[in-house]
Amino acid sequence: MLSHDVDYRIIGSDIQVLEIELDPNETVIAEAGAMVYMEEGIAFETKMGDGSEPDQGLMGKLFSAGTRLITGESLFITHFTHRGGYGKSRVAFSAPYPGTIIPVNLGDMPNGLIVQKDGFLAAARGTKISVHFNQKFGAGLFGGEGFILQKLTGDGKAFVHAGGTIIEKKLNNELLRVDTGCVVAFEPSIDFSVARAGGLKSMIFGGEGLLLATLRGTGRVWIQSMPVKKLIQALAPGGSNTQKESGGVLGGLFGGVMDQ
Repeated sequence: MLSHDVDYRIIGSDIQVLEIELDPNETVIAEAGAMVYMEEGIAFETKMGDGSEPDQGLMGKLFSAGTRLITGESLFITHFTHRGGYGKSRVAFSAPYPGTIIPVNLGDMPNGLIVQKDGFLAAARGTKISVHFNQKFGAGLFGGEGFILQKLTGDGKAFVHAGGTIIEKKLNNELLRVDTGCVVAFEPSIDFSVARAGGLKSMIFGGEGLLLATLRGTGRVWIQSMPVKKLIQALAPGGSNTQKESGGVLGGLFGGVMDQ
C-alpha cells in the first residue's frame, strides 16, 4: 500500500521530540511508549503489525509480531490516526534516551534501509518493518550488534533514533571500520560484517572493544557517537567515568581510604 504523506518538525537539539502533523484519516505508526503528547482529534490503537499489509491475516500478523520480539522490540506497534472531521492535528514522539532523530524518505531508497534493532522510532502508515539477519558468520557468532537488524521499506517518511551526534557517510566503493555499537543504519548496497579488532594485545588493552564493524561498498551509512550501551556503562556505578570524577586511579584509591 502507498504510505501516508505526513508533515513533521523536529524540536530540540540534545533530547529531541518528533512532532508529526496529520490531516484527517492520516496515520503514523510508532514504537509502543514513544508518544509524548497528542492534540484533539488524534485516536490511537495498539496493533500487531505495521499495517502495511491490511489483508495479511491473523497468522501473518503473528509472524510479523514474532519477528519484532526477536529484535528485542515490543510485540505491538501503536497506530495514531487523525479522526477529527477537519483541519490538522499533531502527535509527538521521543526516544527513551538522549540523541538525534534522523528523517529519511524511503521513496528515495527502493531497496529499503537497514536499521539497528532499537533504532526505529516512527513512520508513515504503509511502511513495512521486517527483521533482517546479517548472514556474515562473524556477526552471527558474536550475536547482538550487527546480527539481528530491522529493515524499513516503503515510499513515505520514516524516522530513526540514534544516540548522541549523527554522522552521515557516503561510501563510493570504499571501506569503513566502525565500533559495532555505533552503526545506526545503512543502505542494503553496503556489505556489513563484524571482525576481530586487531591483535590480542589491542583487544585486551586498547579499550576499543573486541570487535569492529566493517562497512564496504557504495551507499550511505549513518553513525552515532553515543550508543545506549556506552551511555549506560558511563553512568553506571563503577563505570568508566567513576575514576575520572575522583581524579584518576590514585584519586580513587585515596578517596576510598579517606572515606573509611
